[in-house]
Amino acid sequence: MSSSSPPKITSKSTLPTSSPRKPWSHHLTLDTLLRVLRNTLLSPFIAWIIVLCLRAQVTPPTDPAWIIAVAYATALTLLFAAKVINHRVAHGIPRTVDSANEVVLVTGGASGLGLLVSQIYAMRGASVAVLDIRDIGSKEQDEVFGEDVRYFKCDVGNRTSLEDVQEKIKEELGTPTIIINCAAARINGRSLLNLPAEAFEKTVRTNLMAAFYLYQIFLPGIIVEAENGGTIVTVSSVLGQLSPAGLADYSASKAGLSALHRTMEAEFRGDERIKMLLVETGQMATPLFDWVRTPSHFFAPVLEPVEVAREIVAAVDSGRGGVLRLPAFATLVNWYAVLPGAVQLVARYLSGIDNAVSSGIQKRDEESEHRYPLRSNKKAE
Repeated sequence: MSSSSPPKITSKSTLPTSSPRKPWSHHLTLDTLLRVLRNTLLSPFIAWIIVLCLRAQVTPPTDPAWIIAVAYATALTLLFAAKVINHRVAHGIPRTVDSANEVVLVTGGASGLGLLVSQIYAMRGASVAVLDIRDIGSKEQDEVFGEDVRYFKCDVGNRTSLEDVQEKIKEELGTPTIIINCAAARINGRSLLNLPAEAFEKTVRTNLMAAFYLYQIFLPGIIVEAENGGTIVTVSSVLGQLSPAGLADYSASKAGLSALHRTMEAEFRGDERIKMLLVETGQMATPLFDWVRTPSHFFAPVLEPVEVAREIVAAVDSGRGGVLRLPAFATLVNWYAVLPGAVQLVARYLSGIDNAVSSGIQKRDEESEHRYPLRSNKKAE
């Protein structure tokens, strides 16, 4: 990640820590309910099991229960087949992925989501290169990433630094075939009129320009040298489309990042060896948004980074491209865009999305004042 004064990181800061046990109601979310439904009432397999049970009871074909069960199972099967065909037509045949023969490049991989993805691939035997601007001592690298991960301190928002690192990665590990862009800047949480131009520029450089440099530098290697092709993963955010108040720089950069990914997908659509995966998530439990509280835990739960990392790795290993949106409400973002303006305003008011940042800042300041009262008094003076 791009920063003028990179913080010092230690292995202790990246190791998982115990957290207080959460009540059972914390896990009751829209995603949980949909997951249960997909494996029960909305599963074609379960629907045909019901048909077989009715058949075992010698239910006559003219019986309403038999007709409804067969019609329901057939409808679910057709929907499942249509989904598979749609994905195949839109994104082509999946490429073969063998973790042991892949070289994985992860930006922003010294913490949060990037760190988890790096660790997962390291455990699977892949060659992993991690890029980040944080300071990690050579002795701490094995504890943080594992023995088979190579760490390169690099400002991904600086093209020259990326070009220098490219040569080192190629010499030590080979040509990267899986590129996962997780680098992101911390949010400022300021309104447009109070946002310094330097802060806006820094966010755009880290979230958007860094991706532009990354793909321009590393994609040619996949196209020319990788026989089995490669996968490009862009980690963006639904905030690029929802654009909450107080996140002008972050939302603008993420909207541009998603647009950049879709443009690349259009340019490489004819090459079946190149797979593009766009990941647009809601709020994750990472330091980027640790002081922001989601407006509704039921509809928009805070994602655990390990859950997102697991979904990304599974999608990459399947060899497919496409769009991965988490949690469930994120899949409805495109529908939100076509709603009438008045309905959008009502939805924003009910969700509280435009008050989340300001409320988070107020709570953060109150907690800071409670923890450091002397510091707050000095500021007041």
